[in-house]
Amino acid sequence: MSILVATNFSKLSDNAVLYAASLAKHLNTKLILFNAFRLPIHASNARVSATNVEVLMDKNREKLKETAQDLIQKFGIDVTYKTSFTSLDQEVDHLMKVHDCRFLVIGMSPKSIEQNLLGNPATALISMKRFPVLAIPIHAKFTALKKILFACDLLEDIPLKTLAKLRQIAVQLKSEVTVFYVEQELDQLRNVSNDSIDKGLKDVTLFYKNVKSNSVIDVLEKEITKSKAELLVMMPKKYGFWESIMHKSKTRVMASGLNIPLLSIPIE
Repeated sequence: MSILVATNFSKLSDNAVLYAASLAKHLNTKLILFNAFRLPIHASNARVSATNVEVLMDKNREKLKETAQDLIQKFGIDVTYKTSFTSLDQEVDHLMKVHDCRFLVIGMSPKSIEQNLLGNPATALISMKRFPVLAIPIHAKFTALKKILFACDLLEDIPLKTLAKLRQIAVQLKSEVTVFYVEQELDQLRNVSNDSIDKGLKDVTLFYKNVKSNSVIDVLEKEITKSKAELLVMMPKKYGFWESIMHKSKTRVMASGLNIPLLSIPIE
């Protein structure tokens, strides 16, 4: 299995690439660099010829090649690269399947009003709910990831297949996982069984924490700071067309400006 990381050569994506390379080394897996090539606006307006487009593509490939060689030298890992003249979401979906990638790594933009309203590439890919996405803030540096905060809804069954993806990472990294649950009616938790999570995260050091609050996002952000978590894991649900219009995904909101990496694992 491999790790796919998207880059557009910005400072945000450069940091995500370094994070992905460190993680690939830690997990002893292959890293694939990907760039979705887009023509510069001035070039699009000028209707650049096919030959000139190929020249620009070659320059892109050369940048990726240099980055790959640099990562191989610095981290001692297997790195390949790919660029294509296509949209990010279309090609990423294809590459994730072809290379059986564990997850896609992408930079997470800083929080802003625009991000909350319009989203960003990370939130767009998370919204696809087709594969795990690891969103990296610009100032995040790779650590051993010994503390993982798993925000979930214990009242709903999570498939073992989905939990297995978190378990694999936690076991390999020897991380402890805190299952964090926020509910408006805390009394509901008294009759809830944790058996499915205990089974799905077998061999992982688990802690459970329940909080009563009407503001899930605020409480979650405070818990990240309080627990000194190094990675937040969320599992977004799939919604129908009308539900998606009415529902504001907590995972999508958290992917707009966290100060620690967010791993989104879609429920299968």
